[in-house]
Amino acid sequence: YGWSKHIIDRIIWKSHAQKKIKTQCVGLKFFNVYGPNEFHKKDMRSIILKIYEKVCCNHTVKLFKSHNPDFKDGEQLRDFVYVKDVTKIIHWFAKNPGKSGLFNIGSSKAESFNKLANCVYRNCNKQKKIQYVNTPASIRKQYQYYTKAETKKLRKSGYTKKFYSLEDGINDYVQNYLRKI
Repeated sequence: YGWSKHIIDRIIWKSHAQKKIKTQCVGLKFFNVYGPNEFHKKDMRSIILKIYEKVCCNHTVKLFKSHNPDFKDGEQLRDFVYVKDVTKIIHWFAKNPGKSGLFNIGSSKAESFNKLANCVYRNCNKQKKIQYVNTPASIRKQYQYYTKAETKKLRKSGYTKKFYSLEDGINDYVQNYLRKI
């Protein structure tokens, strides 16, 4: 999926750069998006929603052990971006038709799975039950221990709004959406 998306982005951007496409052309590369209305994504729904579902059922949350000596268990890092930030960015591009390019869309901050799980537990007012399990052998070699969006190009294009922190995004998601279901 990632490879094919990258190829399409390059083809479109090359066409735009060569003036074959004369209108606004924006490619957005989303990092780990979470937020309201993701139930339809089934197994691809965010880790926040998956953890929330476990916590609500009083099940143990399982996080991957680290198989990399540079990271402790649960301290693998990802860039999580709240869907409300994503929609603000899309709206901004719609209101700024002169802006074109390929842009990373993430919070530009790498956060641990432990921190994420702790935020969900805190919002559910439940005691933590976390178990660290082996990363499946089938994905262990390509497992990413660190992702963070480089958003300088987005900022340079003129987008100035502040992103939700992981804590504030999870708080909003859990309190204003998930707990009301």
